[in-house]
Amino acid sequence: MDALVIGAGPAGLMAAETMARAGLRVTVAEAKPSPARKFLMAGKSGLNLTKADPIETFLAAFGADTGPLEPMLRAFGPAETQGWAEGLNQELFTGSTGRVFPKKMKASPLLRSWLARLDGLGVTLHRRWRWDGWDGPEVRIETPNGLVQLNPVVTVLACGGASWARLGSNGAWAAHLPGQTSPFQPANMGFQIAWSDHMRPYMGRAIKGIALYAGDTVSRGEFVLTKHGIEGGGVYEVSRAIRDGAALSIDLMPDVTVDSVRERLTRPRGKISLGNHLRKSLKLTPEKQALLMEFARPLPDDIAPLIKALPIRHAGPMPMDQAISTAGGLRWDTLDDGLMLRDRPGTFAAGEMLDWEAPTGGYLITACLATGLWAGRHAARWTADHGIATAR
Repeated sequence: MDALVIGAGPAGLMAAETMARAGLRVTVAEAKPSPARKFLMAGKSGLNLTKADPIETFLAAFGADTGPLEPMLRAFGPAETQGWAEGLNQELFTGSTGRVFPKKMKASPLLRSWLARLDGLGVTLHRRWRWDGWDGPEVRIETPNGLVQLNPVVTVLACGGASWARLGSNGAWAAHLPGQTSPFQPANMGFQIAWSDHMRPYMGRAIKGIALYAGDTVSRGEFVLTKHGIEGGGVYEVSRAIRDGAALSIDLMPDVTVDSVRERLTRPRGKISLGNHLRKSLKLTPEKQALLMEFARPLPDDIAPLIKALPIRHAGPMPMDQAISTAGGLRWDTLDDGLMLRDRPGTFAAGEMLDWEAPTGGYLITACLATGLWAGRHAARWTADHGIATAR
């Protein structure tokens, strides 16, 4: 074969297509019985492909990881992601927040169309082929029929991150790249809270109309109370800052000033309970009142500041395997500008296995596609630059 891709997620399939279009014979090795399992799981909640932002705004969402990703995302950003999906016969729509989805709101039609296109380009997909490192120059692959050793001209590693192990992303590949990875950490995750019995009636309820603060990061998204803590988009948006040490607080009435809250609370209460007083004067829902009681008791005489900045005590992130994505992975300093491993010429890497993270909102899928395209282009160019004859 000319090119071997290890991993059949979005990054791997994009690298495979790019190299096939450059004239290489491409084989994809996927450890699971079917490709792109995490991609399909993401599609069950709507498949947020990208964010329809100007490229500068889109880049800024990656924070400290913008630098190494910038050339890749400028080459394949939000506009290109939409064009790619439409080229696979997917009608798209853009939501009120700029998030872009297929009208069918799932991943399976897009994936079927993509796999058919790859088949038409001559790409071979092997299922239950698990990468087992190298033996000198040869790539070791465990297959249902035993170990095979391959010697492709170029290899693209697209092995995923370290969350959702049952879908194939378990980070086990790091054992084959000793000394070249940063420790994995959960990203876009919930946080564990040991609730009191007082909170039991509110499990499963959404907390809306709030603002979450963690350091300099602010989110106006909502979240859900779960048996083990808090989950949801609003929490994910501030999760990186919390994981890195910032305290979490919630403004239960973000559109009202603290002075206004205080003034409403000083109105005559009569004989009604405090809960009814909070409901009538502030229109606090039962869920918000429950949070206030959970984290602010014993209540001070002046509770207005707590309503505007309620500190949330938690026991750290949910387990990494429950995170939407992960930080950490193959370090940038182990790769050249074309995503080739410095100590293994002809071997490239792409996708979530690289050391970067992105917020939810379409950034993750777009960046996986962009890095896959980048690695595929540079792998094809490497074969040409080194005068290596391929089979076509």
